[in-house]
Amino acid sequence: MMTKRNTPQRRHAILALLDQQGEVSVDELAKAFATSEVTIRKDLTALEKNGLLLRRYGGAVPMPQELIGEGTQPVSSYKLAIARAAVGCIREHARIIIDSGSTTAAMIPELGHKPGLVVMTNSLSVANALRELEHEPVLLMTGGTWDPHSESFQGQVAEQVLRSYDFDQLFIGADGIDLQRGTTTFNELLGLSRVMAEVAREVIVLAESDKVGRRIPNLELPWSSIHTLITDERLAPEAREQLAARGVKLICASID
Repeated sequence: MMTKRNTPQRRHAILALLDQQGEVSVDELAKAFATSEVTIRKDLTALEKNGLLLRRYGGAVPMPQELIGEGTQPVSSYKLAIARAAVGCIREHARIIIDSGSTTAAMIPELGHKPGLVVMTNSLSVANALRELEHEPVLLMTGGTWDPHSESFQGQVAEQVLRSYDFDQLFIGADGIDLQRGTTTFNELLGLSRVMAEVAREVIVLAESDKVGRRIPNLELPWSSIHTLITDERLAPEAREQLAARGVKLICASID
């Protein structure tokens, strides 16, 4: 019998078994990893969503060759490094907000290691990913009006829901980082982001370094509202100096 592993290791081992055997069953995997069938089903669902296998009744089979390559673009190693650094800032039993976006979504697989979390989000994809975690956090949704551009809920209803809570941390992305002004966005719906920042004691921005210096008209959050910027190790020394002068805590994540 194989010993119980954490979620990423177990899912990697499931794929290895699938490659060896050509098919796997929920029952055999639960016994092999000394875990519940509910956990295994979550694993298979997550792996299927990532295009790594196909679910079938009672188990899974490999992805047919003709379907491979039709999925979404893989998450970059820099985004993954930023996401890991962000999760490293979270304390156990924290109350956090995770905004919509691909970099913030990359945090989700790592959150299963943080017990007792309460997570508010305005993103259906973030909410669905949270529900797949082995140690599922308490999930809160903003509700509101669906915005297809940002693929998230926005508007006054969402803002009112947020204002009825208080949070330890907000994790939010950005379309651009203006070294003089703050975070910028293509989206003209800015109200919810600003309310998120108001109700969180610490605002943490996640953005790859190639977004620093990108000029976009819409100011989302000024530097006075931002406590920490997590980016990657490619950030230029001049930009690091300017950010330090703004009083922002800077974390440059390494892909190693």
